[in-house]
Amino acid sequence: MKLGITGLPGSGKATIFDALTKKISDTLHKGEDRIGTIQVPDSRLDTLSTMYAPPKTIHAQIEYFLPATAGIKKSQIQVQSTWTAVKGCDALLHVIRNHTAAGFSEKSPYEDYLKLEQEFILNDLLVVESRLERIEIDHKRGKKMDPEEHSLLTECRNHLENEISLRKTPDLASAPKLKGFEFLSAKPMLVLFNNDDDDEHMPDVEFLLAHENCLVIRGKLEQELVQMSSEDAAEFLNEFNIPESAMDRVIRKSYQVLGLISFFTIGKKEIRAWTIPRGTHAVDAADKVHTDMKKGFIRAEVLSFSDLMDAGTYSNARKKGTVRLEGKTYEVKDGDIITFRFNV
Repeated sequence: MKLGITGLPGSGKATIFDALTKKISDTLHKGEDRIGTIQVPDSRLDTLSTMYAPPKTIHAQIEYFLPATAGIKKSQIQVQSTWTAVKGCDALLHVIRNHTAAGFSEKSPYEDYLKLEQEFILNDLLVVESRLERIEIDHKRGKKMDPEEHSLLTECRNHLENEISLRKTPDLASAPKLKGFEFLSAKPMLVLFNNDDDDEHMPDVEFLLAHENCLVIRGKLEQELVQMSSEDAAEFLNEFNIPESAMDRVIRKSYQVLGLISFFTIGKKEIRAWTIPRGTHAVDAADKVHTDMKKGFIRAEVLSFSDLMDAGTYSNARKKGTVRLEGKTYEVKDGDIITFRFNV
């Protein structure tokens, strides 16, 4: 999973990147794209690792991407090419300044949100209009038109001309025919309000809170946190009433926004967490582990993590009947422990 960090100048994008990735900025990174890959914390995987003590325990990973062109420059409207860098991301983290900063006007989180949101919409509208124009030209030259693509793009244009982000219509945003366009306003978004150190509250923006997925982060505090020892960090979290680190909160919320879950595999050499979309069938989850497992899929042996904890051991779970065999169309649940039976 790859998340792109965007926001206006002064919003604190680099600070948030530091807090999420534990990679502190330096002058060498100024003006450069930055990437940070971290392990997804999962106490269930840690418990399984303790129980089975495998040679390797492999966590799921998440990648944060901070492009050099992550925000609108002062007095300049960004053009389409500016956003190419984040188009390959699965979702966007929109950092909004909700703190006081030298050289900036009074904080205005809703107005700042609209500025970038409108830029995404404009970028997508330019792409749509360009493609529709090309389709019409080709059609006049005798090339056969794809009616589905034309219809979907026309619907996109109608939404965008009315300043409606494509993610507000999930079926349209996820249409397979539109996947290659990588529309910015179609990407799932998590809004991060970057607050002052002493402010743990959401800003007074009811409309935004009602229509977007939002979190509050005290960026400077969180940036300091990642530079501390685990003992000092625990004391720091308690002192500033931070229930858990920004990394943990953003990852959990990102999974919710993207509709992702985790399942686990247990082998002699490794225990591993796998990330898949909610509703994934067992046969497609098998493909995530290895293509041969999908090709020769027979059955999935499934035990939920909670049932394993209740039973104490895998063998006890078998005796209790909570280990079950499922077919290709079984929808994998969050926390399932799966052994794929296959033959190729």
